[in-house]
Amino acid sequence: MPIRQPAPILAATALALVLSGCGGDSGEAEVAAGLAPALTGAIEQRQDNFEGLGDAFKVIRDQLEADAPDMALITASAETIVANAGKITTSDWFPEGSGVDSGADTEALATIWEQPAEFEAAATRLAGASEAMLAAASSGDPAAVGAQVMELGGACKNCHDTFRLDKD
Repeated sequence: MPIRQPAPILAATALALVLSGCGGDSGEAEVAAGLAPALTGAIEQRQDNFEGLGDAFKVIRDQLEADAPDMALITASAETIVANAGKITTSDWFPEGSGVDSGADTEALATIWEQPAEFEAAATRLAGASEAMLAAASSGDPAAVGAQVMELGGACKNCHDTFRLDKD
């Protein structure tokens, strides 16, 4: 008779297997590629920030698909997006030399440093769309949040299309 494991253990095991197939610790590869630890740290911080932003956006989209969206969860996720979006240009996460040309495990294109005003404008657009998302979420109206998803998604896509390597 097969042993039945609780769902959390199975989920954790599956996650560990998926992560083990991702190629190891990118920080080790970047150090091996000769990157300065400061660049490696900046890359890791910005990737964590964008991952948090994306995860929060996914929560909002998933909640909007639910029969009864949890507006408190949507609002908390919108707050995370506002916080993370606000860090993009106020941080030291994009030091010159930390793009794909460095050999690091990153998708940041040289366009970020070649067109700094445009990058700043894209980050400002994202911050504004994030604030509007928070206002919509705070209203408690799922329809307002749904309308704002398009604007926020457009701000994300705008930046991805210009400043991020498309691996697909």
